[in-house]
Amino acid sequence: MGLGLERPSVSSATKWLGFVTAIWVQTISGNNYTFSNYSDALKTLMNLTQLELNNLSVAKDVGKAFGLLAGLASDRFPTWVLLLIGSVEGLVGYGAQWLVVSQRIQPLSYWQMCIFLCMGGNSTTWMNTAVLVTCIRNFRSNRGPVSGILKGYVGLSTAIFTVLCAAMFNNNSANFILMLAVTPFAVCLTAMVFLREIPPSSSAAEDKQESRYFWFFNGLAVFVALYLLAYDFIPDPSTLLSYVFSAFLVLLLASPLLVPVYTYIKSWAAIRVGSSDPEKPAPILEEPLLEAEKAAVDDVAEEEGRMRPVIGEEHTIFEAMRTLDFWVLFVSFLCGVGTGLAVMNNLGQIGLALGYVDVSIFVSLTSIWGFFGRIGSGMVSEYFIRKAAIPRPLWNAASQILMAVGYILLAIGMPGSLYIGSIVVGICYGVRLAITVPTASELFGLKYYGLIYNILILNLPLGSLLFSGLLAGFLYDMEATPTEGGGNTCIGAHCYRLVFVVMAIACVVGLGLDLLLSIRTKQLYTKIQAGKKTKRVSSVS
Repeated sequence: MGLGLERPSVSSATKWLGFVTAIWVQTISGNNYTFSNYSDALKTLMNLTQLELNNLSVAKDVGKAFGLLAGLASDRFPTWVLLLIGSVEGLVGYGAQWLVVSQRIQPLSYWQMCIFLCMGGNSTTWMNTAVLVTCIRNFRSNRGPVSGILKGYVGLSTAIFTVLCAAMFNNNSANFILMLAVTPFAVCLTAMVFLREIPPSSSAAEDKQESRYFWFFNGLAVFVALYLLAYDFIPDPSTLLSYVFSAFLVLLLASPLLVPVYTYIKSWAAIRVGSSDPEKPAPILEEPLLEAEKAAVDDVAEEEGRMRPVIGEEHTIFEAMRTLDFWVLFVSFLCGVGTGLAVMNNLGQIGLALGYVDVSIFVSLTSIWGFFGRIGSGMVSEYFIRKAAIPRPLWNAASQILMAVGYILLAIGMPGSLYIGSIVVGICYGVRLAITVPTASELFGLKYYGLIYNILILNLPLGSLLFSGLLAGFLYDMEATPTEGGGNTCIGAHCYRLVFVVMAIACVVGLGLDLLLSIRTKQLYTKIQAGKKTKRVSSVS
């Protein structure tokens, strides 16, 4: 009887409370995407060329390459250890940048700044790995919504930091970096207490209840996004309005707590009337993998006596990397996120080249619409797997088409094209991240998911190096005019035109790879759909 009472009153509420703290961690772990908000201050202070500035942004993204350490640690250490490492590393990395930009110390050498930027970038890999691995294991039957919501809040993170900085610090670069250093540290300390692995749902009734809660989280997140978007269109807000706006934003970010509170009250009420759970879920399976989903992927393997697992079964990292599907997913991911990251890293200079003095609205637009791409694709892809067995990679293919169109519009440089381009790039970048996360777990399993995920995330530093550090840096400097002090500048649509054309071509390549992966995984998603239906039938019977 004691075990029966523990699950609804403690475990269920604890799982949802952990998910809420995971949302908070993701809300502040997008600090790595805010480089455009203070890159111009670094460029001026250190007298950098555009190539040198872009290589600083590459150093920031190279930090993600060391995410392999977080992936290895996720299989050996509890969640709180990963969060602690990430928060301390971020405090040091961004703290050093704050000391330089606030001119409390003399500018560090170029290589020293690269190291601290790398530390700041690497800090988020520990946070993201801790959050994604734990939550996807906790909510195995709703991987798409989990990925969409968590990655969606990462997308909103840039807008949240940008808006709070504008509202509270009048866009002061030094204060902005200080906020990037301190806030994640404080939030991770909170998450360390509550975020942990909890047994996943074991019945269709629990899956249905989880889905209802995820719709609430989605609706709330959409409201937060629209609220942030509204602030961008307020002309010259007063100091009082800015502070009121910020206070209500914090309240909105705290409101997901309603779900674990409601879950605990509901379970406690059920106990008071003599029921262990109002929905009477099936007993917890000893094996954490759902039996229906295991059956769905097990019969993919028809060949007896094989040496390697097939797609849909548990893979070690070496087994995964020996498959064609892994490398198709890897390279298509590079084409999508690599080009998108190049735009984000260069958004400040792109805006200045097109005649915009303040580019903060474009940073916010990219962030907010990236959120819609992430959260929408997570729910939509899950829905169509259940209804029609549509492979998740097909949504990545659609995003590649849209992103290529966005780059062509930016290359043309029509009036207002940066507004459209920021929205399109944000949406497609968000789709790419939210879809790839659950896709990797479905293709290669969850046992070594932390490491596999971080291998795929190597595309961020690699894409930053190829498309931002080399392509955008060199081509911009070819068009730019030297200025006094050692820097350079370029004004006009021609500054980045060739960059956008090359990135559009890369998206076409990614489109072909995503279509290939969709064809190769069609049978797997048909069986996953069958497994979900079997689970529902078994629950009803």
